[in-house]
Amino acid sequence: QVQLVESGGGLVQPGGSLRLSCAASGFTLGYYAIVWFRQAPGKEREGISCISSSADSTYYADSVKGRFTISRDNAKNTVDLQMNSLKPEDTAVYYCATLLTGMGRRCLAVENSGRWGQGTQVTVSS
Repeated sequence: QVQLVESGGGLVQPGGSLRLSCAASGFTLGYYAIVWFRQAPGKEREGISCISSSADSTYYADSVKGRFTISRDNAKNTVDLQMNSLKPEDTAVYYCATLLTGMGRRCLAVENSGRWGQGTQVTVSS
């Protein structure tokens, strides 16, 4: 079965950290650039970070720059998102998706994404 599966979400206090993982099954993740999105209740989906297929290029939305780090291990067929200094406004469902375009700011646009995972909930609350 061809799919992306996110994991690692949960409840964390403000200032805490979480590490999300995006795993691929049924296809080779290393062929694709990957983008992480999130969607908070009542808000549109927001692209937050992208990584090229070879990991030589990354891009971050201003909202997470300096706090989140995207990485990948193509041998394990996974892409991770390390989230530090979490804030209540980071509360959302987080999704990974394949990217259909090149890097740069356009990588954060929903219309440039392809296959999506089912999402993992991140809640930042005291």
